[in-house]
This record gives sequence, C-alpha cells and structure tokens, in this order.
Amino acid sequence: MSLFLLETTDLSFANNKTEFEDKVETLSKSDKAELVEVQVTENLTHGYFIVEADAEKDAQALLEDNGIKVSLVKEVRLVGKSLDEVKQGDVNIDYLVTWNIPEGITMDQYLDRKKKNSVHYEEVPEVQFQRTYVCEDMSKCVCLYNAPDEDAVRRAREAVDTPIDEIEKI
Repeated sequence: MSLFLLETTDLSFANNKTEFEDKVETLSKSDKAELVEVQVTENLTHGYFIVEADAEKDAQALLEDNGIKVSLVKEVRLVGKSLDEVKQGDVNIDYLVTWNIPEGITMDQYLDRKKKNSVHYEEVPEVQFQRTYVCEDMSKCVCLYNAPDEDAVRRAREAVDTPIDEIEKI
C-alpha cells in the first residue's frame, strides 16, 4: 500500500462544513482505498485528501466515484509522525503550507535538511509542527501546523530556513 495526496479546488459538492463532513464520512466507508486524513481550507475552496491505496488509480477513484473532481494526485511520504498516529487522529491543524521543492533535491537531501533544521522550531514555541507529506517525485511538500496565526507560521518557516509557496488557514 502507498500513500497518495489528492487535491481539489472544486468543493462545489458542499455548501457548508456539515455537507463536507458528510461527504468525508461517506469516503471513509469505502473498501477501495482508505481515507487517512482530510484537510480543507476554512472557506471551503481547497481540499487535501491523504489516501492509502494499492495504486494511484484506486486513490483517485475514491474521490471521483463520489463526485469530487481531483486536480492533483501524487504519491507521498509521511514525515514527522507515523501513519498509525495519523490514523488514530490527533491534534487540530490550523495551517497548511505548501512548498514547491527546487529541482535537483533528492529525498535523502530533503530528509537530511529537515532533520538538521527541525530543532529550530523551538525558536517559535507557539507553533507546533505536526507533519509533512513529501511527494515522492520531489515536486512539492505539504506541511501541517498548529499555530495561533499565519505570522507565527511564517516565523517558524523562517526559523527552519524553508520557504512558503502558499499558506492556507484550515
């Protein structure tokens, strides 16, 4: 089984948080693939789904068979938590940061850099890094944080010397 990140910018199937949560409940009952985690922007404009499946087509079918248009599918690696911890549910996520990884960086280089720089999160104690999903093709990563505000997340990213391509309130 592999992990896949699926993104959508079309959440027209839900007019409010309750309708969105109802759809997520339906997805979680599928036997085609396992819905591991869902993060959605507070204004319901962008959704991120982490799905465990045998193949990319199975992960994508989970959403599309339920009326969700997928704009991106990428195989990902989870960094910062174990898959079991994520599946058990954990703390609330306040912000999601995406970073388009520069060409030429390998997974090993990324992981070494992350390990070396992560200690600097201590410089911004009001922010708690939760986890990252790194695309196996090294095109981008999605980082999840608990933080009081966007500025605090920006300070944390500066502390670990990692840029932000997009930051979204969850």
